Amino acid sequence: MSDLGATARRPYRVGYAPGAYDLFHIGHLNILRHARSQCDYLVAGVVSDEMAERAKGRRPMIPLVERLEIVRSVKYVDAAFVETVPDKVETWKQVRFDVIFKGDDWRDTPKGDKLEKDFAAVGVDVVYFPYTVHTSSTQLRRALDALSQPLSAEWR
Repeated sequence: MSDLGATARRPYRVGYAPGAYDLFHIGHLNILRHARSQCDYLVAGVVSDEMAERAKGRRPMIPLVERLEIVRSVKYVDAAFVETVPDKVETWKQVRFDVIFKGDDWRDTPKGDKLEKDFAAVGVDVVYFPYTVHTSSTQLRRALDALSQPLSAEWR
């Protein structure tokens, strides 16, 4: 267990924070920090390269084994789990968490509504945390892509 005041009882016993965690940044850290403050034990679900590609249309820049090691090393994370199926309830059957944490960009969306409905059926709460708008893996990827493009004639 991490050093977050083990004497204080948190609202949930086991929390689950899934994500690609590609190009790890402050938004990822914020989600994990907030999630850990709400549960006694935090499992971070790191989606496989194939799952990330299916969901986002591209493979992560950082390979799964490296993303898993980075997330496992974060002090707020008690365990990391490789997520290989798109159905979060199937993942719940393996991990058995009380709450799942998502960014609030999922709130009031069809996928967020489905997540809430599916988890209500098995007694799992869905808790949303503020999405870090100014930093995202997509923005970082765009910046890296721009840096890898040849310079135009006017900049040479």
